[in-house]
Amino acid sequence: MRFDPEEFRRRGKEDFEGAWHAGTSVLSKPPSARKYPRYTYTRAEPHPVFDTIQRLRQAYLSMGFNEAMNPVIVEEQEVYRQFGPEAMAVLDRVFYLGGLPRPNVGIARKQIEEIEEIARISISSEKEEALRTTLHAYKKGDFDGDDLAHEMAAVLAIDDAVVVHILDAVFPEFRELAPESSRSTLRSHMTSGWFMSLEECWNRRAHPIRLFSIDRCFRREQEEGATRLMSYHSASCIVADENVTIDEGMAVAEGLLSAFGFTDFEFRPDEKRSKYYMPGTQTEVYARHPVHDWVEVATFGIYSPSALGEYGVGIPVMNLGLGVERLAMIIHNADDVRKLSYAQFYPQPLTDRDLIRSITVREEPATETGRVLAEAIAAVATEHAAEPSPCSFPAWSGEIAGTAVDVTVIEPEENSKLLGPACGNEIFIHEGAILGVPDTEKFANIRANGTPTGIRFIDTVALLAAARIEEAARCGEGTTVQVKMAKLPSDVNIRIADHAMRFVTDSRKKIDLRGPIFMTVESRVRGE
Repeated sequence: MRFDPEEFRRRGKEDFEGAWHAGTSVLSKPPSARKYPRYTYTRAEPHPVFDTIQRLRQAYLSMGFNEAMNPVIVEEQEVYRQFGPEAMAVLDRVFYLGGLPRPNVGIARKQIEEIEEIARISISSEKEEALRTTLHAYKKGDFDGDDLAHEMAAVLAIDDAVVVHILDAVFPEFRELAPESSRSTLRSHMTSGWFMSLEECWNRRAHPIRLFSIDRCFRREQEEGATRLMSYHSASCIVADENVTIDEGMAVAEGLLSAFGFTDFEFRPDEKRSKYYMPGTQTEVYARHPVHDWVEVATFGIYSPSALGEYGVGIPVMNLGLGVERLAMIIHNADDVRKLSYAQFYPQPLTDRDLIRSITVREEPATETGRVLAEAIAAVATEHAAEPSPCSFPAWSGEIAGTAVDVTVIEPEENSKLLGPACGNEIFIHEGAILGVPDTEKFANIRANGTPTGIRFIDTVALLAAARIEEAARCGEGTTVQVKMAKLPSDVNIRIADHAMRFVTDSRKKIDLRGPIFMTVESRVRGE
């Protein structure tokens, strides 16, 4: 089968890929299909959380909401404005932002001598004063900390890397710095940003105001669990208008969930009763989860007039907040939000088809002539596999890289056969194991129920022989390629990707590509 790029583009991915894996010999696969299968033919998958975010964005936009971006950093005083006396309890759950203070670094004669020793320079009184001025300017914040090494290097006329060493060795004040907290916090819920945004726009936009924002929030949980993360995404919206009621929240919730195909959800009064919602309006939205049964995915309510009054907002406002990760858990039938969000830390099991894609040939010819040679070697060897030895069978004659060569499959030893019995073994994936098995009754179950790769030992050894013969021909030489007893995948010219090897061994499955090959291929330069 010859690779036709236009044919590949015309046909669907699965049909094309299925053709390669429907028992086709590895020799018939184009080099690109064997060498780069993961990048050439496999469509990449989006992250489930960000895929859910994109679908939510489209749902909000289709419902007439404009997209907004709310502040991530919220000053402590904003939380007091929104929550009043309850603010202290809320602030217990937020992350405060801190930073390193800038040290007041003094330079005595001892420090100057240490700098001279490290930098191997002599510091004049003018340079010493310039260095003091630079450090004082850093303390005042005249330039950023990541520019300090450059500024000092310019003053001392030395390399930046030497200055880094000086800062570490001469000024322990930098190493001993401890972060100090500010009064700025990371928002723990999108409401903090909505109040600030409403303050600026409620009387500058036509009503109703319909805005949504999907972004990260941060909550200082005691610990993360199957349904809770310290950093999560909130898909939040507001509707501001004179005639807003609680029905608006129900309508928005139903619209969003319906966009994901949900019909099984319910509304429950929220007993937490946040101070920024009017009494009796705070409502939780639940959707059914296959593992956790009913899971809370959203909350909505009407903002309290007193909280809105802190920001000078004079119209009713409905707010709805939806947990993206929890919704994604339901969509993807996940039982742990940590595994859903940070899948790289929880490796997923590989399917048999994934394992097939991880198996490639280690060495293969670089030219089309070399591929024809490999096919000829495999064909002749298969035809005469059971011939008694000593024996020799011509496989191919032609020119490679300007060198005329004759290629023969041989077995010089007596009382044997041309090929060992394992040459005809084919690689199957069976329940996570990678096995090279013959077509015999003993392995009938594996061949019937396993997934064939279309890779036979005789084909991969033929590719190895052709690659070595091709390489020797470029040097104007002949060569002999011999494979005896295979104990490792590399012995039969097979490479299994590291991630697949790790998965198979972690799963306590087998990789068994052993067997007696005893195949010898010889090339001679014509005329020698």
